[in-house]
Amino acid sequence: MPPVTASEMREIDRIAVEETGPNLFQMMENAGRNLALQAIEVLGPDWRERHVLVLAGAGGNGGGGICAARHLANRGAAVTLVLAAPLPAGGVPAFQYHVYTGTPGRQIDAAAVREERPDLLIDALMGYGLTTAPQGIAADLITWANGTGAPILSLDVPSGVDATTGDIPGVVIRPRWTMTLALPKTGLRPEHAGQLVLADIGIPAEAFRRAGLAFVRPFGDRFRIPLTIS
Repeated sequence: MPPVTASEMREIDRIAVEETGPNLFQMMENAGRNLALQAIEVLGPDWRERHVLVLAGAGGNGGGGICAARHLANRGAAVTLVLAAPLPAGGVPAFQYHVYTGTPGRQIDAAAVREERPDLLIDALMGYGLTTAPQGIAADLITWANGTGAPILSLDVPSGVDATTGDIPGVVIRPRWTMTLALPKTGLRPEHAGQLVLADIGIPAEAFRRAGLAFVRPFGDRFRIPLTIS
């Protein structure tokens, strides 16, 4: 399978949204549902008795984390959402948040996170859009998350890792698992990403073809598969 750079993945997303579909909401929904299922899988049979804390940024990666929080809360999991930044009004992440507020899931301010004792942390802070070292509240949440001792599941790319190069310009989250979306990213390394899983978000073969990629869909009858980077 061809790994892609951040700019190549951005172009695939553009082709999907503007030309072939699925739209952004559909892709975010597919990402969030897969992330919720991955969380249930790693938590084990007593997942409803475990506390899941979701760290979400203001972009598309954060929207996927918010969507996962909603699916988990709808199924009776103990979920707490923490937003690292305000969500832009009118965007898909803001709509995901609107839907989340109709669930039993909690929300707390980032300043209150130190009182939490999660059994699983979901990292949906940055994704493949990292351009500089994490700063401000996001950087503080990364440092706190690493210090909790709780296992971390990252969405797409661990926050603080450059999706293209694998460089780490500042603080970086240390996940046990990373569920990456659509295609592996060239910057993913097991030493930074933990166990890798690839998730299908519904992008059709034509979108990959238009982006110049010879992509053979690997999922078979599944929506998530283990991934090995060679």
